[in-house]
Amino acid sequence: MAVSEQQVQDALKDLIDPHTKKDYMSSKSAKNIKVDGGKVSVDVVLGYPAKSVMDDIKKLVTDKLKTIAGVSDVTVNMSQKIVSHAVQKGVKLIPGVKNVIAVASGKGGVGKSTTAVNLALALLAEGASVGIMDADIYGPSQPTMLGITGRPDSADGQSLEPLMGHGLQAMSIGFLVDVEQPMVWRGPMVTQALEQLLNDTKWKDLDYLVVDLPPGTGDIQLTLAQRVPVTGAVIVTTPQDIALIDARKGLKMFEKVGIPILGIVENMSLHICSNCGHEERIFGTGGGEKMCQDYDVEFLGSLPLDIRIREETDSGNPTVAAEPDSRISQIYRGIARRVAIRVAEQAQDFSARFPNIVIQNT
Repeated sequence: MAVSEQQVQDALKDLIDPHTKKDYMSSKSAKNIKVDGGKVSVDVVLGYPAKSVMDDIKKLVTDKLKTIAGVSDVTVNMSQKIVSHAVQKGVKLIPGVKNVIAVASGKGGVGKSTTAVNLALALLAEGASVGIMDADIYGPSQPTMLGITGRPDSADGQSLEPLMGHGLQAMSIGFLVDVEQPMVWRGPMVTQALEQLLNDTKWKDLDYLVVDLPPGTGDIQLTLAQRVPVTGAVIVTTPQDIALIDARKGLKMFEKVGIPILGIVENMSLHICSNCGHEERIFGTGGGEKMCQDYDVEFLGSLPLDIRIREETDSGNPTVAAEPDSRISQIYRGIARRVAIRVAEQAQDFSARFPNIVIQNT
């Protein structure tokens, strides 16, 4: 009995990607279907980095196609293709950067920078090309968290080469000033400095640039949200009511300037005693999930209050790099995968495809 291409398509329509929750045909992940007698081959192209789950997806598709009557051999070729997605109207993309992910919080002290660096490292671990931009001009922390010292090079005297830390391309005002020098600058100077750092850095073919925004929702944050081409924002909060109040303001700020909210991460949600194993929710419970329900956004995940996260980040070796197989790293990688999938669901940016129109006298 000959196998038809339609049978293969029908089987792939029935198969749901466990991460995107969409079938492989409607999501256009299945491509180049070929049928030769009982031999079937298909290319599965994922729109998100999925290094740690690629083999599982390959087995899922292979097993499904083998259930078709008459199929004797199945070849599934897995790959990923991350493309540029649309940003706010009137804001141009940064050269060398496909997607910008802003990590923000309404208030300081909720672990936003720690979440940002581990999110970036998790995206890298899943197979993406990733950079991190420290947008906190007053209190840059990424140089310490990434264990990077030194100053960026400039080949032409105008642009800056990003520094490297754990495989991430990184830029921060902290690379350019003394660690103890306070930045006594007014808002317009901060905004200009940040725009220069973003646009004058020679980012090299990044799938994602994670921007660690300063805490708060004031003039600086609003200006940045209007001028930096952001694909989507991740809000970091703790379950504590006082943190959630400010996190809601941050969410509203992004909504006002037309930046999609990719989801909310609840940090320090649970403390487990290292001596007795007793679990205690020091900052309350369920606050992040309740906020997601109120605003119809995705709850990306919750992270424990764990001394290792603090120790590893302070020592310049964040958890995802220090303990890649740990339970905490797996949580970060799961959050990163969901963030990447939410980015992939946004409208694509086709501006690079438009030709230049030149008018000549003939």
